[in-house]
Amino acid sequence: MRAPRHLNALRAFEAAARHLSFVGAAHELNVTPAAVGQLVRTLEDSYGIPLFHRYRGGPARLELTAPAVKALAQLQEAFDMMTKGVEGLRKGAAPANITVTITPAFADKWLLSRVEQFQSLYPQFELILHTDGRLVDLAAQRIDLGIRFGHGRWTGLKATHLMEDTFFPVCSPALLEGDHPLTSAEMLRHHVIIHDFSMKGTAAFPTWESWLESAGHEVSLGTRVLKINDSAAGLQAAMAGSGVALGRSSLVMGDLNAGRLIRPFGQAQSSPLAYYIVQISRSELSVAAQAFKEWLMETARDPCRSGHLTTRLNPTTTSNAM
Repeated sequence: MRAPRHLNALRAFEAAARHLSFVGAAHELNVTPAAVGQLVRTLEDSYGIPLFHRYRGGPARLELTAPAVKALAQLQEAFDMMTKGVEGLRKGAAPANITVTITPAFADKWLLSRVEQFQSLYPQFELILHTDGRLVDLAAQRIDLGIRFGHGRWTGLKATHLMEDTFFPVCSPALLEGDHPLTSAEMLRHHVIIHDFSMKGTAAFPTWESWLESAGHEVSLGTRVLKINDSAAGLQAAMAGSGVALGRSSLVMGDLNAGRLIRPFGQAQSSPLAYYIVQISRSELSVAAQAFKEWLMETARDPCRSGHLTTRLNPTTTSNAM
């Protein structure tokens, strides 16, 4: 089936016929009335028939000729079918995918509460998240981007700094009450200490021992410990009142702001490790992946959007500077 000749002219005629005005058609098609008139005359010359009766004198007005009235309904039906066909193509087009690998803790505590912002900005992109605590091969698994915590050096990958992290004690507000209220580092010996060993083997990853040393505390932690190899699970245990965790600024701000966790005492320990966005060095990002990367960086820079609004501190202590 061949496409009809003079498609633009047919569209101009159909619009002018509905409005019975070249001016009205021009407004709809975003062209000049003269252009509409020229397109209609092209049709009349091509098929050798007049389409409008043109009356001179007084207000300009149009009237369809008999052949034009007959053709108009069929033309409108054809244009309706074309519109439905184009919509079908749009709906059938596969959305652009963005595949991202991310740790379960960072997904749970940082990304998932914010990702709706990205989806609202870019509804045409489909986001696929792989939450895995292991380092995966981006090329082998066809992954566009990763978010990793470390020194920023991974073989074959380009790393872009995303955000810093600091570490400090956090616990449930309930631990400020009872026989041994957690109001100072000395009281740690009376409470269960939650150890996060999700990055066991990474010497620079802060521990309770390194935090006590950096904060200048020479105290005993006691013998009751709970070891968990997932940062988010460790924080969940702290929220449940099961012990005291060494919180990470990137993961605890939502819970601090909501009052599910508090910082009972003590300063924060900085870390040489940070979050990085990684991608395959030899490959260019797709438009969709680049948009997600830029959104991540903008969100991490914006305190309001990243969730770093306030921190719930123990009101009975004063040395809580981060």
